[in-house]
This record gives sequence, structure tokens and C-alpha cells, in this order.
Amino acid sequence: MNRARPIAVAALLAALALPVLASPASAASAVRIEVLSNRADLVSGGEALVAVLPPSGVRSAQLQLALDGRDVTSAFAVRPDGRFEGLVTGLAVGENVLTARLPNGSGASVTITNHPIGGPVLAGAQVQPWVCGTEAAGLGPARDAQCDAPTVYSYQYKSSLTGQFQAYDPSNPPADVATTTTDQGATVPYIVRIEEGTQDRGLYVIGVLYDPRRSWSPWESQTGWNHKLLVPFGANTAPHHSQDPPTGVLTPASPLNQFLNESALSRGFMVADSGLNIQGSDANANVSAEALMMLKEHIVDTYGPIRYTIGNGCSGGGLQQYMVTAMYPGLLNGIQPNCSFTDMWTTAADVAECHGFVTYFESNPSQPWLPAIDGHHDPSDCVAWDKLFFPVGDPTRASNCNLPQSEVYDPNANPHGARCDLQDYQASIWGKRSASEWGPVEKRIGEGFAERPAGNVGVQYGLQALKAGAITQAQFARMNAKMGGVDIDNHAQPQRSEVNSRTAAIAYRTGQVTDARQLATVPIIDLRAYSETAEIHTSYYSYKMRARLDNANGNHNNQIIWTFPAFAPVLGVVPPPDIGLKSFLLIDSWLSSIEADHAKGSLAEKVARDKPGQAVDGCFPESATTMITDPSTCATIFPHYGDTRTAAGAPLADEIIKCQLKPLDANEYPVKFTPEEWTELQQAFPTGVCDYSKPGVGQRPSIPWITFAGGPGGRPLGPPPRSTPF
Repeated sequence: MNRARPIAVAALLAALALPVLASPASAASAVRIEVLSNRADLVSGGEALVAVLPPSGVRSAQLQLALDGRDVTSAFAVRPDGRFEGLVTGLAVGENVLTARLPNGSGASVTITNHPIGGPVLAGAQVQPWVCGTEAAGLGPARDAQCDAPTVYSYQYKSSLTGQFQAYDPSNPPADVATTTTDQGATVPYIVRIEEGTQDRGLYVIGVLYDPRRSWSPWESQTGWNHKLLVPFGANTAPHHSQDPPTGVLTPASPLNQFLNESALSRGFMVADSGLNIQGSDANANVSAEALMMLKEHIVDTYGPIRYTIGNGCSGGGLQQYMVTAMYPGLLNGIQPNCSFTDMWTTAADVAECHGFVTYFESNPSQPWLPAIDGHHDPSDCVAWDKLFFPVGDPTRASNCNLPQSEVYDPNANPHGARCDLQDYQASIWGKRSASEWGPVEKRIGEGFAERPAGNVGVQYGLQALKAGAITQAQFARMNAKMGGVDIDNHAQPQRSEVNSRTAAIAYRTGQVTDARQLATVPIIDLRAYSETAEIHTSYYSYKMRARLDNANGNHNNQIIWTFPAFAPVLGVVPPPDIGLKSFLLIDSWLSSIEADHAKGSLAEKVARDKPGQAVDGCFPESATTMITDPSTCATIFPHYGDTRTAAGAPLADEIIKCQLKPLDANEYPVKFTPEEWTELQQAFPTGVCDYSKPGVGQRPSIPWITFAGGPGGRPLGPPPRSTPF
């Protein structure tokens, strides 16, 4: 079995910039305990896979292991690869001390902090109310308020006669089981074991090639698994208060996902997913990361070490890949964001401002709505944003959170009901509003509601159109005077919406605005289905992330962009199967090269130098066999545009949540305003306009691996626990 150090571990240690192992000098003379499942302070579910390394020249059989004084030595043995490992079970919630002792009294101990299988671990207080979905998933009634339920197993096999998957009964095996040969050269029965269970108040699924006639342990995996993991992420955006099903393994909703899952399984990949990794159910990337971390921990404890983890997924699934990778580096080692967005809250600005444009131009039909005003290729892009996603900000909309209307907030009938908007779903990140933070004009509602990291104070709508002569100064002044903002209940208000400085600082520090510094250690194949009319998934977002990579790291060596026509048959904005498979095989090859690179250099340096020759930008006008790599040709076929903020003068990276302001200055405009027009602008911008030559308010590099267990705002986890010799 491949016991090389997984990329996931290397990435996590690099992110934390701290060693887990003792120095070579102490390694020869002291016992060491390594918690293999996860960081020792982030363990969940009451068990942990542990390795114990005795001093040089000392036999493992001399070690005595105890968990809080209880002898657990029998759980350990010398495994087939020569390591002394065991699965420690029966961990209590909270701190547990594991001790390894030699006959002479010396040894080592490590504190393992265990969390409930229903969570939380690091994402902070869980939203309430929460509706369990275990019965609908076939797991039976939930055992507790955390929606925990027994794990169930089933089998599917590929028939050698029909080529289709069918149910497999281990007690009555069929005669037509096909075989498959993995990418490691192992030929095994094409049988997939599907494990379904609960974690973190979510539902998870794991699929892997599995021979029911053979045993499997974390230290001796079956040869059908290549120790690689594929995680599909789901689309849309919604703050559901419910335990929703995961994407699935062999019967996902997306035909492309099913094709890629089968392609991965047949090659020996494990495919695993949680319902909390679907942005359309769980619009909280911290919870998504927590669920993925817990799922990977369970895989290590049950199946064995993971070499590396690859993500894929479209739209909200692409957004989650970017955010999870940037906030918690090491959980994903290679990503394939498809029809993606850089993060949720800078995208939310485009949604809210498109709603403002739709409202404004409906009220001012005599003023032409030119594309240059909102930055997109066509105003229909804004109309699509407004129709599809502006209502997600409505806290009274029961369909947003998948709850009965009787349980949902209504400012008059049910003021203490569940608020079905994005910021309240993320209250553990932002914290709650207090009366002292309200301006004198605002309606005094919202005491105790979550802070919102979205505002538009100082944003000069249509500034680039004015400079280009596409609109008049009168149109510019009136539009900015009338745009206004939205209140905490998502209703229009005449004044602009403002983000407070504390909330802006949280957004940057915790990575809610995706910080590309942390992305440099991850190969990225950004897949972009091209459609620029009546579409939210415009190609701008791929280049928005590229601009952030360039700003943060001085290059985008780790990112390639592949563009292809949208609306392929059946699949919509996702790539056709040939392009999807080409991307999957390429990122697998890229990661394998990084894994085999033992030369000096940081992980980011290895990502760049081990990049395959075919990992270049390209476009596919017809199919995967007609890839064009000339940038100018692709730019001509598939030009990209911008969004409402770039049209207002923001840079391409569009990473400003709250801009620094400068005074209105008539000399900065290429036109002369009448006194009436200037008065309108002064009313629109009483505190000044955005100065995009400066960083945003509170903008600074994010800190990876933030925990919200101590409350909103979060804190860095700090050094990982290590064993202490005695």
C-alpha cells in the first residue's frame, strides 16, 4: 500500500508553517505519537487513527497505550507496512489524553480533543431550527437533535452483459460481474460499495471499488482503491435549514457528474460527498469545509490514507471549491471550478446592484440601458441575476431556507422567526447587529439580526460609461442619485447600504473574500462554459480570480482557463463529457507529479514546476479534440466583459467589500456638471466616492484555518497539538 506522505498533510503543515514531527535528534531518543486522522484538536466521532513511533532500537511490543488511564494497547499492532498503528475508540467529547509508555517509565502523551459526530467542530454555533432528513434518505429516524442516524451500506455492480449498474447482493452474487483495471494496474471486480451516513447534521455518501469477499482495514486497504479522492460540489445558493441529500455517487443529478464519477470509480478513485458541500443547500463555506474535513477524517479512520483530493462542480459548486481551498488549505489538493464565482459576497454585490439597475430602468424607460452601464455583455445578464438570486436575500421567504412559513420571520406576525437570508445563515461568522451601529435615518428594526457584509456606499454606477461618452452627465448624476440601497430586510431604501468596518475586517481576515494567496499551492483548471446573454455564469469570473492570483502571488502559474460553448445538449453550462474527462485526467496527472517531486522547494513552487505541458489556457470551439491555445484567437472567439463594480471603476479583481472614500472632485470627471446635477451627486455621495487606488477598509491577507468555536469573528487555530515526551 502507498504510504507516501499525502499531499493533503503536506499542504496543511505548509499552511500552518509548523512541524508536527520532532527534530531528527529527539526522534531517535523519545516516543512519538502521531494522530493520523486529523489535527489532534479537530477529531470527531469518538475515534482516531494513531501511529506510535518508539525510540530507535526499541520494539513496539514494549509499548503500553492508555486513554485517560484505560488500557488500549490491544488496539495497536505492527501493520503490514511496519508501522505501529491502532484505531483508538471510545473518545469522550472534549479532551482525552493518550499515553504511550515504555517499561522504564518514559514515554509520550498527546491530548486529543474529540467533537460530536453531529458537529460543530470549527464552524461555530449551528443555525436553528434544523429539519432532519434521515428517513427520506433511507437511514431511519434520527436518533437525536443533531440528526444522527445509523450508517447503511449497499452495493452496485456493473454487468458484463448490459454494461449497466445493478444492485449487488453479497449473499447471492450474480454471474455477470464485470471487471475494471485501476490506474495502479489492479484488475478487480467492478463492484462499488456505497456507504451512507450522517455527520455534522448533514448526510454523506462514499463510493469505492470493493470486493465483499475480502477484508478492509485502514492499514491494509483493498487494491481496488488507489488512495485518491474525488469530491463533487453542488450548485445554486440557498440557506437551507434542513439535512439535504448529497450529490450522490452513481445516480447524481448532473449527467456530467455521473459520467465523471463512473470514470473516477473505474480507475480506482473513491468518490465522496456531503449534502453540506452543495451550495444550494448550505451557503456557508465554513460549514462546507468542516463537513469535508470530518468526511475525510472518517475515510482515513475507516479506509486508510488519502494521497490527494480533487474537487469538481459547477456554479455554487465552483464557488465552494475556491472558498474552501483558500480558507482551509489542504482539504482540497486540486480543483476544477466550473461555471464558477470567486466567492459569495463580492458576487452578491453584482446581484443586488443588478436589482437596482432593473428597478431604475423600469422607472426611467426614456434612458437607454446600455451594456457599458452595468459592465456585462448585455442587460439581460443583470435581469437574470435579479430574477434568480435577488430573492435569496429576502428573510421572509420560506423557500429560501426550506422551512414551513409558520417558522419563518415576519416583521409583524413573527418577528422572532427564522430569518431566511444569507447573512443570518452565517451569523456564526459575522455576529449580530446592535442598536448603537444603526444610523439615524434607518428604520429601527434588526436588533439582534446578523451583520451583512454587502453595501454600496461610494460606488459610482456607470462611471466607465460616462468616461467613454456612452452616457451623459445628466444620466450619470440622476442614476447615482436614485439607485439607493436595501435595508436589512432586503427592501429598497433611498440611502446607500453600508458595511461596518468590523464586518469588512472579518470578511478579509477569515477569507470570505477569497484570498488568492492560499490558492498558490493548488492546481486549478477553471472550466468556463461561454454564454454572455441572459446568463449569470459569465466568463468574467474566471478572469476575476486570475486577477486576484496575479495581485497576491505575482503570477497565475497554478491556474489554467478552458473555455467552450455553453448549452451543450442536456448538460447546459457544464462541459461536455470529453472536456470534463480531459480536465480530470490532466489534474490527476498534475497532482501525481507533485506527489513524486521530492526535490527542495515549497508546495507552490512544485505546483508550478510540475505543471504538465498540456496544462495551458485554451478554448474548444467544437470539442476536446479541437483545442486552441493561442490567447488572441480565444479572446476573439470568447471575449470576456465585467460586472457592475468594474463598470463603476473597480479593478478587475473586484475584491473590495467596503471602499475607502475620497471627496467628490469635479476636476476628476471628463464632463462639466450643472449645479443641479452636482447637487444630485452630493446627495448620492455625502461622505465621498470610492477610491480604488487604495485597499478596501480592513483589507489585509486572510489567515488560514480560522475557528469560530469561540464566537463570531473567529480566531486562528494556532499550532497543531504534538505529543509531549516524558
